Amino acid sequence: MGKTSAWKGQKKALRCTQIRNENFKTGLISKVRGDIMAIPKNVLTALNKQINAEFLAAYKYLGMAAYFEDKNLPGMASWMHNQTKEELVHGMKFFDHIVDRGEKIVLDSIPKVVVSYPSALAVFEAAYKHEVAVTKMIHNLVETAKKANDHTVMPMLQWFLNEQIEEEKSTDEIVQKLKMVKSDSAALLMIDTELAKRKEA
Repeated sequence: MGKTSAWKGQKKALRCTQIRNENFKTGLISKVRGDIMAIPKNVLTALNKQINAEFLAAYKYLGMAAYFEDKNLPGMASWMHNQTKEELVHGMKFFDHIVDRGEKIVLDSIPKVVVSYPSALAVFEAAYKHEVAVTKMIHNLVETAKKANDHTVMPMLQWFLNEQIEEEKSTDEIVQKLKMVKSDSAALLMIDTELAKRKEA
C-alpha cells in the first residue's frame, strides 16, 4: 500500500472515531462502541422504563391473585399467578436485551398496588385496561427506536406487539363473559373452573 492510500485510510478511521465521539457527546449513542451494539440513549432510557413497567405489571397481577385467593376463586387466582410469571418473563426479555448489548440496567422503585376490588369483573376490567396501556407503551417504544434508527431492537419489539394482541384478546374475552354472568354465582364458578385450566407460563 502506498503512502497516499495509507494516509487516506488513517484519515477515514480518525473521522469515524470523531463521529462516534460526537454522537456520544450529543446523546445519539450511549457509549463509544460498535454502532450495531450501542443503544441510543433515549432508547436505553425507554427500555429501562419498560423493565419497571413489566415488573409493576407482575406486581399488579399478584395483587389481583391475592384478591381471588381471598374470595375462594382458585381458578382465577391461578390465572393471575400465571399472568404474574409471564410479566416477569417479559421484564427479563428487556433486561437481557440491554445486558446483551453491553449497556447499564436501571431499576426503579415499584409502587404499592391494589389488592381489593368490588368484583371479579372489576379485576379483569382493570387487567384489560392495563394491557391496553402496555400496548401503547410498546408502540411508543417502537416509534422511539425508529427515530433513533435502532434496528437491532426491532425484532424484540415486534415480538411484544404480537404478544399484546393475545394479551388484550384473552383479558377482554374474560371481561365479556363476566359481564354476561353478572351476579350468577354458579356461572361465576364455571368461569373460575375454566380459567384454572390455563397452562403455566
